[in-house]
Amino acid sequence: MSLGNLTFSCPEATALVQRLLAEHNIAIEEIDAQTVYRWIVTYIHVTPWHDMLRDYLLVMFLYKIAASTAYNVRAYGPIGYPQSLWKQGSRAAVSWVLSSRLMRPIVNREIGKARASLEHDLILNNDCLLDFPTLPAQGLREDLVIEELDILQDVLPHTAWEDGKVSGAVYHGGEDLIRLQSIAFEKYSVANQLHPDVFPAVRKMEAEVVSMVLNMFHAPIEDGACGTTTSGGTESLLLACLSAKMYARQHRGITEPEMIVPESAHAGFNKAAYYFGIKMHHVPLDPVTYKADLRKMERFINKNTVLLVGSVPNFPHGVNDDVEALGKLAQKYNLRLHIDCCLGSFVVAFMEKAGFKNVPLFDFRVPGVTSISCDTHKYGFAPKGSSIIMYRNEDLRMHQYFIEADWVGGLYGSPTLAGSRPGALVVGCWATMVKIGEDGYTESCRTIINAARELRDYIDREIPALRVIGDPQFSVISFTSDKLDVYELSDRLSKAGWHLSALQNPPALHLAVTKPSVPAIPELCTLLRSTVSEMLRDPNHKPSALGTSALYGVAGSVKTAGIADKMIVAFIDTLYRLHPSEMQA
Repeated sequence: MSLGNLTFSCPEATALVQRLLAEHNIAIEEIDAQTVYRWIVTYIHVTPWHDMLRDYLLVMFLYKIAASTAYNVRAYGPIGYPQSLWKQGSRAAVSWVLSSRLMRPIVNREIGKARASLEHDLILNNDCLLDFPTLPAQGLREDLVIEELDILQDVLPHTAWEDGKVSGAVYHGGEDLIRLQSIAFEKYSVANQLHPDVFPAVRKMEAEVVSMVLNMFHAPIEDGACGTTTSGGTESLLLACLSAKMYARQHRGITEPEMIVPESAHAGFNKAAYYFGIKMHHVPLDPVTYKADLRKMERFINKNTVLLVGSVPNFPHGVNDDVEALGKLAQKYNLRLHIDCCLGSFVVAFMEKAGFKNVPLFDFRVPGVTSISCDTHKYGFAPKGSSIIMYRNEDLRMHQYFIEADWVGGLYGSPTLAGSRPGALVVGCWATMVKIGEDGYTESCRTIINAARELRDYIDREIPALRVIGDPQFSVISFTSDKLDVYELSDRLSKAGWHLSALQNPPALHLAVTKPSVPAIPELCTLLRSTVSEMLRDPNHKPSALGTSALYGVAGSVKTAGIADKMIVAFIDTLYRLHPSEMQA
C-alpha cells in the first residue's frame, strides 16, 4: 500500500516526517506500510524501555514547544510574537532589577512618598468627629448616631456628583426614586435571597426582575433563556467566565481553558482569569475603529478556547464591538460568546424604542450570542449592588451554580458567588423598574444619548487639539490628543470640579454621561475649550508631581515595570488605614 497520500492527524507530525525523509533523500511514495511496520517493530525490539521512555518524553517536549511556537506565531504574527517575547522579557528583567538589593531601597522610598501622599489625600478626619477604632463600651443612643452621620456628611463631604461633573460613578434617577428605594429597603431590610422559603415575595420579585431584563434583550424565553441577579457587573462577568469554563469541562473535556477578549474588555475578565485559572488572550483593537480586530481574534482560537467576548459599549472608549461578526465566529468554531452590556445596560436596550437609527444588533437576536450581562444599577437606576447575567438556555446557566449534596450541614446549592444575598437590594431594583417603566427608560435613554452626542460633536467641531476615539454611539465619549498631555488636562478639569476617567494605551479621558450630567454638558464643553486653549498657549508647563499625569506616567512603561502594581497595592492598603489620631486613641 502506497503512503503517498498518507497524513498524520497532527500536521506537525506530518511535516516532521516529510522533513526527515527529505534529509535522507527518500521519497514518501517509496515507502509502503510494510516498511513502516518493520521500522516500528525493529525499534521496539532493539530499544530498552527506558530509552523509549526518554525518546517519548523528548519527542513530546519538542512537539509542545513546536506547537506552542506555531500557535503564537499564527496568533501574534511573525513580527508580533518576537516583539511580545521581547516586551515580556524586558519587563521581567526590569522588574527583577528593581527588586534587587541595590534598587529595592530606592523603589521603596519612592513608593513610600506616593503612599504618604495617598494617605494625606484619602485618610481624612476632624477634631469634631467621634472616633471608633474599637467598639464603644456602651452603645450610642439613636439620636447621637444620626447626629454623627450628619456631622460626617458635613465635615467629610462627598464630591458634588449631583452637579453631574463625575464620570459615571453615580447613576442617579431622581429624589423620588431615592425615597421609594429607602421605603423598599426598610420593608425588606432583613430579607435574604438565600432563603426563598422564608421570603417568598423576594423570590417572586427577583424572578420578575430577571424576566423583565431578558425581554429587554430579546432573549428567547420560550426556548429556555434565563438568568440570575448578581451583586454588580464584575460578578456577572465572573459568572459568565466560570460558566464557560465548567461547561467546556463537562461537554468538551477541556481542562486548560482559555478565553479571547479584546484589549478594551473590562478588567473583570482579567479578574475571572485570575480567580478561575483561565488563560487570557488579549486581542489588539483596530487602530481606526477601536473595535476588536476579528481577524486577529480568530487567530487566537484553539482547542482550549472556551469563550469569546465582546462589549456594547466597551468601558474605555464607549465603542461597540461588531457583535454580528462575533456571533458568526462563535458559530463557526462552536464557541460560547459573551456580550458585556454592563455599562450600556438600559441605554443600549432602549435606543431603538427611543428612535435612534442604525443601532447595531448586539443582543440575543444575534445567533451565536450565548450570554449577556447588564447592570441594573447603572442606567436602570436601581440601588448599587444590582446586575443581571443572562443565558440563552438553562444548561449554560446551570454551570455557574455551586452544588454540594454531601455536606453534613444539609443539601447546599448556590446560584451565584455569594451565599447570603441582601434581598432588600433586589426589592429596590424591582420597585425602581416598575416605577419607571418602559416609557421612562425610553425617555432617559433619549436624553442621555443626545447629551453624549452633543459633547462628541462639540469636540469634533470646536476643539481640534482633541480627538474623539473611534465612533462612539452610546453614553460614553472618550478623547485623546497628540498636542497636549491629557492627564494634565484631567488635573486641571479636576481643580475646576470635573472628574473624568483617565485611560491609558492611548492616554485619554472619558465621560460616562448620566442624568445629572445632561444639563452640565454645555458647561463642560466651554471649560474643555478654554482649558485646552490655555494649555496650548503654555506648552512648557510642567504637570504637578503627584497628579494624574504622574500616576499614569508609570503605568504600562517597561522602565517602571512593577512600580505601578506597587502603587495600586499602596492605594488599596490605604483604604483600610485609620487616621493617625485614631491609632493613638
